[in-house]
Amino acid sequence: MAVVTATKGSFSVKAYIGDSKTLLAFNFASAADAKNLAGFSIYCQPPSGAKPYYLSNNLRFALPANHAQVASEPDTSTANAPIQKYRWVAFPGLMHGGTQPPAGDYLYTVTPRFFDGNGAMLPMDSSRAATVKVPVGPFAKGALTVGFTRGYMQSQAYAHHFGTATRIEPPNRGLQYNTSAQAGTNAEGTPCTYNDIYAWMGASARKLVFDLLSEVENDDSLTLDVFAYDLDEPDIVTIFLKLAAQGKVRMILDDASLHIQHTDSKTHKTITPLEVPFSQQFQAMAKAPAALVRGCFDRYSHDKIFILSKDGSPIRVLTGSTNFSVTGLYVNANHVLVFDDPGVAQHYSDVFEQSWTLLQQFPNLSQAAASSFASTPLAEQPFTPTGRRVPQMSVTFSPHTLDTTQSLLTAISDRITSEAQADKGSVIFAVMQLTGSNTPVYNTLDSIHNTTTLYSYGISDAPEGTYLYKPGTANGVLVTGRPGKTTLPPPFDQVPSPPGHEIHDKFVVCGLNGEDPVVYCGSSNLATGGEQQNGDNLLQIHDADVATAFAIEALLLVDHYSFLNRYANPKKPHAAPKPVATKSATKKAAKKTAKKAAVKKTAVKTATKKVAKKAVKKAAKKTAKKASK
Repeated sequence: MAVVTATKGSFSVKAYIGDSKTLLAFNFASAADAKNLAGFSIYCQPPSGAKPYYLSNNLRFALPANHAQVASEPDTSTANAPIQKYRWVAFPGLMHGGTQPPAGDYLYTVTPRFFDGNGAMLPMDSSRAATVKVPVGPFAKGALTVGFTRGYMQSQAYAHHFGTATRIEPPNRGLQYNTSAQAGTNAEGTPCTYNDIYAWMGASARKLVFDLLSEVENDDSLTLDVFAYDLDEPDIVTIFLKLAAQGKVRMILDDASLHIQHTDSKTHKTITPLEVPFSQQFQAMAKAPAALVRGCFDRYSHDKIFILSKDGSPIRVLTGSTNFSVTGLYVNANHVLVFDDPGVAQHYSDVFEQSWTLLQQFPNLSQAAASSFASTPLAEQPFTPTGRRVPQMSVTFSPHTLDTTQSLLTAISDRITSEAQADKGSVIFAVMQLTGSNTPVYNTLDSIHNTTTLYSYGISDAPEGTYLYKPGTANGVLVTGRPGKTTLPPPFDQVPSPPGHEIHDKFVVCGLNGEDPVVYCGSSNLATGGEQQNGDNLLQIHDADVATAFAIEALLLVDHYSFLNRYANPKKPHAAPKPVATKSATKKAAKKTAKKAAVKKTAVKTATKKVAKKAVKKAAKKTAKKASK
């Protein structure tokens, strides 16, 4: 595992290396050494001689003058408002590094701060500080590069940089629009463009997508095969159409009902998704061998894949959970993986060719296409790359048979539950949907917070409930990534309510501190229906460094949304509110912090598990469409 440690006396700092960000964890040799702790001041020295700075903290003292202050620093500097947590994820942002902060070695100096006997914070004591030197930049290991979207439209950062009223795309937009146009202004009245927003929110995932597309654009020896589900990002669309005119791209584009012209069941209006005009323009512009096939197996063609070939031979693959859409890149939390390995690329190419043939043979919504693919070795047998630079891993491709689906998902569920018996067992996850499908993985993740013999930390847009525990308890944390509209207390600014899903990731990290850390990720929703009916790919990566990068991403998401959940506006009286169960260390604390409805919900959930499963199965038909998108 990529970790850097520094110690000063009884105080220690560990820095875990992620994708252009660092998890800083703090500790003392004993509880006595942390007596009267006020928090931690964090000083950052970027590479290349860039100006150093203290990290910021919105939670500051009500009366700063009552505490030792560094006059040259603002109230929000951690020099004056130390962070009151034992971990913090630091990553360079717009304030200090722009949309593309410099990569290189960063020095983080962490100084523990203390109160005196009267509750006043003492001056900073540099003799207590510990410094770690951390390489910060895109995550790459061997043939694998991993990137994440930033998302976080519902955040202080988005409100400060772009303004709470700034839209993520123009109203009534068409297929293409000028992303250099002004999107809005921030609180200081500074204008921002759509490109400004997209570079920040798309982060490293966006860079990986556009770097690969740019490479194909500028090299006549390169061609591209594409699986696409949602497709409306204007600059990606422009590049695809250009490649079509050059005869350099083939594409399988989903044509389930949500991606073709249809009548809205509620408004009865005709809906024309942007995939429709894209398909029309592609067909009109395409020069052979460029071609487009629309198809969806038994439900969706849900993959999000680029396969790059040089002189006809596959050399590189981009995959993950990120749709090639405005929402997918700039609203959702998502991941992208790029494998620079001909063996991996060839296998993905084989899947593309098989899918291309079947979806031409069985167009539209086709159970026949799904059944035919499920009977091939590509679906029946996991693919295990043999490239020297590829991490230990396997990939499965759906649609699968029911038996293969059950075997695959049960194995993941069993690995999750096995962490309860492991030394320092842990399960850390960000999975879009935990309801709407009676599937082993959903059921296990939805209840794992009750297990007290492992560390669990998870987030989902649709969990059964939200479970927040006070420090000192052995239970896990499960939060929702869709808190809805919030009313934040001073000194926080209000944040916008974004369109669509915020948690679109589908990844689970097991055994981060164990002997065999593993990440399950990719486009698969980890649901029984999806694995049987969708075209998807599910990766299983056994690598401590990759697991660390994904775990840091999940910790960020859980911490961010657990805060927002506490300030979510209550539902209207006529609405059916989602129960929120809050458990604490003692019965006395529970009476103060838990609502009666939530307690009842928890009890019912335990006592009527069979009934709940039937209800979930009944609801699956109504929610499947939403869950897969």
